[in-house]
Amino acid sequence: MDVFVLGATGMVGSTVVAELSERGHHVTAGLRPGGSPPPKGAAGHAIDPRSASSIAIAVGGYDAVVSALGGGALGDPRLVADAAPQLLEGLARARVRRLLVVGGAGSLINADGRRRVDAEDFPPAWRQGSVAQADALDTYRAYEGPVEWTYLSPSDGISPGGRTGDVELGEDQLLLGPSGESWVSVEDYAAVLVDELERGEHLSSRFTVRTRAARPSGKA
Repeated sequence: MDVFVLGATGMVGSTVVAELSERGHHVTAGLRPGGSPPPKGAAGHAIDPRSASSIAIAVGGYDAVVSALGGGALGDPRLVADAAPQLLEGLARARVRRLLVVGGAGSLINADGRRRVDAEDFPPAWRQGSVAQADALDTYRAYEGPVEWTYLSPSDGISPGGRTGDVELGEDQLLLGPSGESWVSVEDYAAVLVDELERGEHLSSRFTVRTRAARPSGKA
């Protein structure tokens, strides 16, 4: 497939690019003007993720778009929420049917029925970005157009840890291991996202993934 990846230079985005390239997909990275160069294995194309017109021009002719937008590291935590309706409109204009979104864990539901982002122990530094991700998910769920979206939430923690292939999938509940830990390796996450691209088993829905193996020591 020809796949356009926004946010391709971040931790998750660059791992997704590597996974796509390893499986033989052709990847183009959507880059902000003046931003980082595309990761290895991807061409680059300047794009404004807050502009449906910019998105439509950039993604025309592609089979799918992956949005790994963040924004928190750039001091722009609302980016993912602002970009969501523009992505849907831009893809529809370009007649690109498939959108996969690197989502957040904050909208997952704890055992007490509350969203993770609403829990008292949720880290304050992550709150703005997590609320923006939850707002983006609401936008996707309310959408009734032609684009088939999928939103993949990581577990409560995501960090490098190798591709184990030993994962648990869920829907809206936060997944916990036997010790109560919730994490996914970024490599497992990328593999599951590309699996979804190839198989299309969670169209117009959100799902989540957890690595069953223990997190390597020293990983945040």
